[in-house]
Amino acid sequence: MPRIEGLVTEGDLRELVGNLGVAAREPESEGWQQVIAKGNDDVSYRVWCDKPMEGPPRYLSITTYERCSTELLRDFYMDNEYRMEWDSTVIKHEQLQSDENSGIEIGRTIKKFPLLTPREYILAWRVWEGNEKSFYCLVKECEHPLAPKQRKFVRVQLLRSGWCIRKIPGRDACQITVLHHEDNGMNIEMAKLAFAKGIWNYICKMNSALRRYPQRHISSISILTMQRLIKKFPEALETVVDANDQPQGATVAPSHFERTSSRQLPVKKSSRATIASGLLLIGSIVCLSRGRSNLGAQLAMAFFLKKAFKKERGSSSEEQK
Repeated sequence: MPRIEGLVTEGDLRELVGNLGVAAREPESEGWQQVIAKGNDDVSYRVWCDKPMEGPPRYLSITTYERCSTELLRDFYMDNEYRMEWDSTVIKHEQLQSDENSGIEIGRTIKKFPLLTPREYILAWRVWEGNEKSFYCLVKECEHPLAPKQRKFVRVQLLRSGWCIRKIPGRDACQITVLHHEDNGMNIEMAKLAFAKGIWNYICKMNSALRRYPQRHISSISILTMQRLIKKFPEALETVVDANDQPQGATVAPSHFERTSSRQLPVKKSSRATIASGLLLIGSIVCLSRGRSNLGAQLAMAFFLKKAFKKERGSSSEEQK
């Protein structure tokens, strides 16, 4: 087995903590554009987007779960076996390697999308426990000899994601703040529209799965491994966390989540491209949310997917050569 202790370091954690500090202030003042803000009696969700000059957007989200402990939310997020039960996009997950000394794990996940080649994720992650039952996790893409590339999958080349789970003082609730940056080869504009229109339904589905989670009596391999490998949050970083809780202070955007201000004017799309994206979005949401559609809708969606993902298929073919 290869040595993996350097894949996710405390330096990566320091960068994550510094970037998560943007959520302690108004994200809009840092150049983030709000995408959605919704809630009900169980869960509230706010998300902002930052669009770099090139590549896919980055997302900053804050989700608050009422009547939920930080330990329960941590286990729910890290339970890959349970995710395959409630998340219909995840069709397979397997652990490839773990390191007892560093606490790093590596896994392989396959996700399916309507009428597209399944995406393959080879990811390394590490979890830390901080003061007052707070938890941090950093996930990044990697390669592993036990997961050679296969023609039937598109290997995701970029995924940087990190989160912090903390209890809300004075309330029976906890909050998870997430920074996520992913390039899975999809058309960027379509992916942004689909995210904005479909994410709240996904959050509600996730919340329902979370509420059922305490009744799950199966010991998940993912959770048993995570609980064995979890590391203590470095004391030297506690001062950084305390500074992030203050309303003022500069945030340094390091390499993993380096941002380019979203105040830059976006490229204007033609009316034909806008219509195509809109129809594609509708078809994708129908397929994702209902699981079926009539033949005419399937043919229409296939046509627009073919147009929107023509470039993506070309890139995939080059990778397979």
